[in-house]
Amino acid sequence: MRAFVEWMTVVGSSVSRAAERRSQPLSRHASRVFPMFVHVQTYPKLVGVPLKAQRFHTAACRYKARTGAEHLWLKRHLRDPFVKAAKVESYRCRSAFKLLEMNEKHHILRPGLRVLDCGAAPGAWSQVAVQRVNATGADSSSPVGYVLGVDLLHIFPLEGATFLCPADVTDPKTCQRILELLPRRRADVILSDMAPNATGIRDLDHDRLISLCLTLVDMAVDILHPGGTLLCKTWAGSKSHLLQKRLTQEFQNTRVVKPEASRKESSEVYLLATQYRGGKGSTEQ
Repeated sequence: MRAFVEWMTVVGSSVSRAAERRSQPLSRHASRVFPMFVHVQTYPKLVGVPLKAQRFHTAACRYKARTGAEHLWLKRHLRDPFVKAAKVESYRCRSAFKLLEMNEKHHILRPGLRVLDCGAAPGAWSQVAVQRVNATGADSSSPVGYVLGVDLLHIFPLEGATFLCPADVTDPKTCQRILELLPRRRADVILSDMAPNATGIRDLDHDRLISLCLTLVDMAVDILHPGGTLLCKTWAGSKSHLLQKRLTQEFQNTRVVKPEASRKESSEVYLLATQYRGGKGSTEQ
């Protein structure tokens, strides 16, 4: 486009000089010789316009490239009452209401507890945990808790929480760092809303998530205080019973929880395990 404009400018200049020699108005002469260059002298001012037009065109192409499923998801997302409530309550995402509901029913969090939030990004569960365990010390009459969030993704700072990121919770080095950061090297509650990057293959994604949850159970031996709680997300599938069996061995009580904020069409469920045996379950088997 720039080369075209330069060419038009050169032609326009030639026309202008010819018109001056003949003492004829530029506009009349140019319109007779080459009508499209009547306003050629204004084109240099518009050199930057094609770039803006190109960006607009690209954006339009991206919009058109969305699939029907993506449009449906966006429409549902914008109408989601929990998405709207998250904005009103200043939570980082709608998942905060899942933990709020489960905590309301099962009393998972209370002031003074030490919480490890696995898969913490963007930080909504950590926000809830900070409030419920009094991590900022806002309530001077209650014990002060502690919240440590871990994720592969970056997490923006949050008052009352410590974030270890980017970090892989399944890496032994990360586990060691977690112990160093936790007060007295123990957590009273392990929360996990983490999930592997979806491949679109349902069974494979399910197996990978079960594997992640089992890794947390293994970590509990070193991190979770006896009598502690583990809450982890999973997707219902063929290997769910393996995770439930392992939790039954390690904890006195286990249950499956499906909060209302979890979409009904989703296979997502949460496993809540309480009263950790302190690693004795594994040795007894």
